[in-house]
Amino acid sequence: MQQSEQPDKRWQIPFFSIWFGQTFSLLGSSLVQFALVWWLTRETGSATVLATASLVAMLPQIFLGPLAGAYVDRWNRRRTMIVADTGIALATVWLVVLFSMGWVQVWHIYVIMLIRSLGGAFHWPAMQASTSLMVPPEHLSRIAGLNQSMQGAISIVAPPVGALLLEALPMAQVLAIDIVTAALAVTPLLFVMIPQPARSAPVGDSSKPSIWADLRSGLRYVRGWPGLMIIMVMATMINFLFSPAFALLPLLVKDHFGGGALELGWTEAAWGIGVIAGGLALGVWGGFKRKLVTSMLGLIGMGIGSVMVGVLPGSLFGVALAAMLLLGFMNPITNGPLFAVLQASVAPEMQGRVFTLLTSAATAMSPLSLALAGPLADELGIQLWYIVAGVFCGAMGVLGFFIPALVNMEKNNGAAQMVDGGTPALAPEA
Repeated sequence: MQQSEQPDKRWQIPFFSIWFGQTFSLLGSSLVQFALVWWLTRETGSATVLATASLVAMLPQIFLGPLAGAYVDRWNRRRTMIVADTGIALATVWLVVLFSMGWVQVWHIYVIMLIRSLGGAFHWPAMQASTSLMVPPEHLSRIAGLNQSMQGAISIVAPPVGALLLEALPMAQVLAIDIVTAALAVTPLLFVMIPQPARSAPVGDSSKPSIWADLRSGLRYVRGWPGLMIIMVMATMINFLFSPAFALLPLLVKDHFGGGALELGWTEAAWGIGVIAGGLALGVWGGFKRKLVTSMLGLIGMGIGSVMVGVLPGSLFGVALAAMLLLGFMNPITNGPLFAVLQASVAPEMQGRVFTLLTSAATAMSPLSLALAGPLADELGIQLWYIVAGVFCGAMGVLGFFIPALVNMEKNNGAAQMVDGGTPALAPEA
C-alpha cells in the first residue's frame, strides 16, 4: 500500500500557527455558547428549552457525523476547516443582526446552534486527523495534554468573562467577538499547508471508491477492533446519562443553588481549573503503562464528582464548586490517554471516519435522554440526573478493569485492519 506522508521535522511552526488560531476561535465560540445558554435560561427558565437546545446541537453530529468523516478523509482537510469556520462565523453574523434589530426568538437560537454543530461535524474530525499528520508520534501525548489544558483554560476564562460582557455590552456586541476570533482561526489556514494521507485502494482496482464504500470500510475497521467497539458502547451509555446533567447545569445553579450568571460562570470556571490541573498532572505523571487503565480511573473519579454535585444541598455552593473541580480534573485523565492511543494507532487515512463514528456513537442516545430529561427534571428535580450519571459512570470505570479487550487495547490492535475490502491499512502500533 501507499504510505501516508510523515510529519515534517520542523513541525512546530506550521502546527502551532494553526493551533493558536483555533484556540482563539474556541474562546470566541465558548463566549457565544455561554451567552446563548444564559439568554435561554433567563428568558425561559425552562429545563425543556435547555434540553431542546442541546438536542438540536447534537443532531448533525449523530446523523451526519459518519458521512462527514468519510468526506473529511477524501477532501482537503485545510479547506474543510476554512469552510467550516467561515460558515459558523456567517451564521453568527445573522444572529448579531437579529439581536440588533430586536427580532430574536428562541427558535432562532436553535437554528444557530444547529448550524454551528454542522460546521463542527466537519471541522473537529479534520483538525484531529490533521494533527497526527503534522505532529510526530512521540509528541502526540504532549499535544493531547496541551489540548486538554487549553480547553480547561478557556473553560476558566470564558464563563466569567462572558458574564461580565453580558453585564457591560449588548448581546449583539458579545456575539460579534466570535466573528473576530473566527477570522483569527481562518487566517493561518490560508498560508499553512496540511499534509494529506495516502489512500488505500483494493488490489487491482485503480478507481476511486464511492463515499458509501468509504463509509462501509470505516465501519469494518471499527468492527474489527474489539477494544474500540467497547469504547463506543461505553461512550454511548455515559453520554446518555451525562448530556442532560450538563445541559441542565444553568438551571441547577439558578434554581437549586440560587445563583445567577456570575455563579454559573464560577461553576464552569471550577470545571476549567480542574481540567488544567488534570492535564498538567497527566503531563508530569504520564499515566500508567497501559493508558486505558488511566482512563478507567478517570471515569471512576468523574462518577464520584457527579454524585457529589447531585447530593449537595443548595446551601453548599462552595462544596459544589469543589465537586466540579474534581469532575474537571478527571476529564483529561479519562480522555487524554484515550485520544493518544487512537491518534497513534488508527491508520491516518481512516482517522476522519473513526473519529466521527466514535462521536456519533457517543451522542446517538443523547437525544432520547434529553427528550426525557427536560420534563422529568421539571417534575423530579435536576439533581437526580447528576446522581444517576455519577453512579453509572463510576460503575463502568470499575467494570472496565475486568474487560481484557479494553485494558489491553493497545497491545491487541496489531492485527491489520482491512480497508476498502483489499489492502491492509497501516499496521497500528501502540
